[in-house]
Order: sequence, then structure tokens, then C-alpha cells
Amino acid sequence: MAKNKKSLAGVPSYDKMMIPVLQALLDLGGSGTLGEINERVYEVMKLSESVLQIMHNSQRSQSEVDYRLAWSRTYLKKVGLIENSVRKVWTLADPNVKISQIKPNEIVKIVKEQIRNRLEDTARSSDLGEDYCDSQDTVYHGLTWQDQLIETLLTISPAGFEKLVQRLLRESGFVEVEVTGRSGDGGIDGKGIARMSGLLSFHVIFQCKRYKGSITPSQIRDFRGAMQGRADKGIFITTGSFTRDARKEATRDGAPPIDLIDGELLCEKLKEFSLGVSTKIVEEIEIDNLFFTKF
Repeated sequence: MAKNKKSLAGVPSYDKMMIPVLQALLDLGGSGTLGEINERVYEVMKLSESVLQIMHNSQRSQSEVDYRLAWSRTYLKKVGLIENSVRKVWTLADPNVKISQIKPNEIVKIVKEQIRNRLEDTARSSDLGEDYCDSQDTVYHGLTWQDQLIETLLTISPAGFEKLVQRLLRESGFVEVEVTGRSGDGGIDGKGIARMSGLLSFHVIFQCKRYKGSITPSQIRDFRGAMQGRADKGIFITTGSFTRDARKEATRDGAPPIDLIDGELLCEKLKEFSLGVSTKIVEEIEIDNLFFTKF
């Protein structure tokens, strides 16, 4: 169903957020994680909480602002202004970039021309249009592979999702991982031990939410209450997302820390460990015409 335009009032377009993204990276010293960059953009643009809570779609539970920020990063990357690492740390290609000289409308024009040329060069008939976004180049019928994966995860049973998380934690280096979920246990679904460099170990409990919506601060507080005296750290894993207040609650000073894994990060981790997600490398053949001029 198409979004009501009135419901998106106040949400800046992706081209309007390009300069704030660059400004955020400058403010962060030239590099930053997605979370750091987004939070700084919210501040720079003075976006209200009501605007930040507008969701992009019912399948993904990603905010409309974050969705458009992903577009902003994609366009900036395509023209070589920013770069990103496999760890999703974004950096300025030129730490001395002059923001006043950047023209977002010119960036949009250049990138769309790149897309048109690529389509012509590969003789592809489909138009990527507005589905080409932020390291999510593979799009099927308007859904990225992450969207498809989230929808698949939502079809498995809660118990099946807990077992998947158990497998993921084991692949990540946790040991003695057990699924212990039972009613009346404060939402604790399992426990395990995280080992660091073979020297340190931490007892961890985790909660799983196979969920479309956003996790709230009260859910984080309930989980923290359940983990008191039972573990060194907590991990909250969801197929949905976390509200800004929930993220703040998870790292509140003086309270036991809780690590958060939302749907986006969960998809990346499943891909990293090839758990139901595989990456295919397509062979590309190019003819070196210069080589043949030597004969």
C-alpha cells in the first residue's frame, strides 16, 4: 500500500540529507559508524521525535529517515565523497572536503547517469529506479535481500528463531549456549559464555524477539531486571528495530550494559556466517583491445 504523503510530512528527502551526512562525518573526526552518523544527522537537522518514529514500511520496521539516509550515503559513495569498510565504518574520502562547494542536485544527476549507463552497457531491460540503495544492490520486486530474509525469519516459529540465535552465537564464538526460554522468566530465552582472546570470559543471557515492530525502553528495562545477578552482559536480538530511547536505555550510565542486535545487523551476521544466506560471485569478462594492437 502506498504511503500517505501527509504521514511523511517533515521527513527530509534523501538529497536534502547529503550535506548533513558530510557534516556529521566532519564532526565525528572524519569517520563514524552508521549509528553515530545517523544520530549526528538527527541533531544537525533538528529532527523531531515524531518524525524519527515514522516507519518506512510494515515489512522492515526501519524508520523513513534512516531509509532515506541510506540513500544519501549511497549517492555520496557513488561520486567518491565517502567510503565504507566491511565493518560498516564510513569515512570521508577527503577529510578536507569543502561542504559549501557540494551540490546535492549535481550528485543526483551524476549518479542517475551512472545507473543509466550501466543498464545500457549490460543490456539490462529493468530499471533500478529508486530500489538501488546503500550496499543493497540486489533488489527483487522492490525488496532487498535483507527485506526478503526478514520476511522469511518472521515465518519460522518462536522456538525455531531461538534455535537460530543459538546457532548464530555459537558461530560467533560463544560456548555453552543453551536455549532456556520459559514463561515467567522475564523474557530470558537463553544463556552462554562469551570468550575473548582465550583469556577472559563473560556470562551472557539473551532475549529473542521475532518481531515486526520497534522494541521500547520498557522492554529493555524488563530484560535488565531479569538479568540482574545472573549474568555479566545481556544481548537483545530482534528482527525488528529499537527506538532511540530503547538504545539510550541499553547503554544508560550506571546500569548493566545490554548489546542490541536489530534486524539489519542480524541479516548481516547471518550473511557473514553463511547461515541460510549465500553470496554468489558472477564472472565478468572484459576484452583488452589494447593487447591486440601489439600484433
